[in-house]
Amino acid sequence: MSTRATRDIDPVPSLRRPPEVVVSDTLPPVTEAAALAVPVTAGAAPPSDLRTDQPQLAVLGFTGAPHEVVVLPDPGGRALVALGVGEASAVDARLVRDLAATYARAVPLQKTLAVELPGPDLALSPGDFAQAVVEGVLLARWRFFLGRGGDEPQLTRLTLVVPSDVLEEVRAGAARGQVTARAAAISRDLSNCPAATLSAERMGEVATEVAPLADLEVELFDRQQLEDMGCGGILGVNRGSVDEPRLIKLSYRPDSPTGHLGLVGKGIMYDSGGISLKPSDESHAQMKNDMTGAAAILGAMTALRDLGCTAAVTAYLCCTDNMPSGSAMKLGDVLHLRNGTTVEVLNTDAEGRLVMADGLCLAVEDGVDAVVDVATLTGACLRTFGVDIAGVMGSDAGVVDQVRRAGEVADEPVWELPLHRNYRSQLESQVADMTNMGGPNAGSITAALFLEEFTDGIPWAHVDIASTAQQPTERTWRNKGASGFGARLLVELATRFETPGSSR
Repeated sequence: MSTRATRDIDPVPSLRRPPEVVVSDTLPPVTEAAALAVPVTAGAAPPSDLRTDQPQLAVLGFTGAPHEVVVLPDPGGRALVALGVGEASAVDARLVRDLAATYARAVPLQKTLAVELPGPDLALSPGDFAQAVVEGVLLARWRFFLGRGGDEPQLTRLTLVVPSDVLEEVRAGAARGQVTARAAAISRDLSNCPAATLSAERMGEVATEVAPLADLEVELFDRQQLEDMGCGGILGVNRGSVDEPRLIKLSYRPDSPTGHLGLVGKGIMYDSGGISLKPSDESHAQMKNDMTGAAAILGAMTALRDLGCTAAVTAYLCCTDNMPSGSAMKLGDVLHLRNGTTVEVLNTDAEGRLVMADGLCLAVEDGVDAVVDVATLTGACLRTFGVDIAGVMGSDAGVVDQVRRAGEVADEPVWELPLHRNYRSQLESQVADMTNMGGPNAGSITAALFLEEFTDGIPWAHVDIASTAQQPTERTWRNKGASGFGARLLVELATRFETPGSSR
């Protein structure tokens, strides 16, 4: 069990101190906005609130081209920031989100920020512009820090200054941005929380705490219940741990649902590799984030009611740590999974697919129209895509395409790998129905083929976020460390979900 000291750490501090977001048709005083960002289109004269002109900006190398940022002093004590947006007809949400985040990082001492909405010629609507600004600023100013000053807010107030005729549209967009940024922040909080604090049991407590805030139903299943349910994958991985596992079921049920989406998340709270121990290097030190799939789903589920999601969504978070001990799962062991499949364990560090197999079985039993699983599953995916792109595979082209489109909207991109079924032979076992490990090559594909065995023909997609779950540096709205990648993608997927085979 966690000690008192570690349990005193709050796993989701973002819920306790959200910044105030205000939409106004007048510029607030310096006391309420210590910095002001003003978008400038390419070649255009800067708006008057920047208190400068085009020749002066040109001296600083600023032309209004996309991604240009210049900080200017103001005698009134406010930091003025020119943001280059390029041609008005080419402005999109990705550019605005990135610029808003760059602005937030360019004035790190100011905790009250303001952003002006540009003129009506932008290709982006005022509401979408506002959403992207709020996401960029809030995610850039997010922090999970346990040292001195960790409780001090990084941002207390964000004001959007807009023409009076679009106040309501901008308020709606800003509200959406707050919801999606909160989902990502919750995912980041959990993924960055030390494993000594965030056990599987504690993850269940967090889900129970968060669920009423978002009209979610929550059910927790402990070790004895998992034994009764025949969830041998979760139980096998948990055998080496002194902490109990938890299967966390979250349900969102709108009136007259337009479909039923299942989500399954890998929740390995800490992955030592088990008996197949990982090397003691930086990658091992990052293994508190091996539950990012479960964290992304939990964060996304908190947004569904507030965004008016019309599909029912059922999520299974498969949570345990993977530790070596005298009782740990051994190479050569045979596990009996939820649907009766037997699996020979050839590598105890290929544990994520074992816990998720049980979750996939349960989602199928729930009668979902489609199921999407999210997991930090294979190092092969990281070596293929680097840290910017996640892998996706699946049995249904339409579901894979929905995931891809959601990633484009959220700027959490995925790229499809082939589900090459000839490689299924690599999972053959002499003593069981299959093994948990393929050969030395195409590891991302053989892992997906393993998971497909537990989908029972239901339209399915698998998102491997091992490549994107950890970021080496901060860039625009992306933080250094466990990134929470996937939460906003899943929000977009669920709120736009179309039942496979339905007409568009």
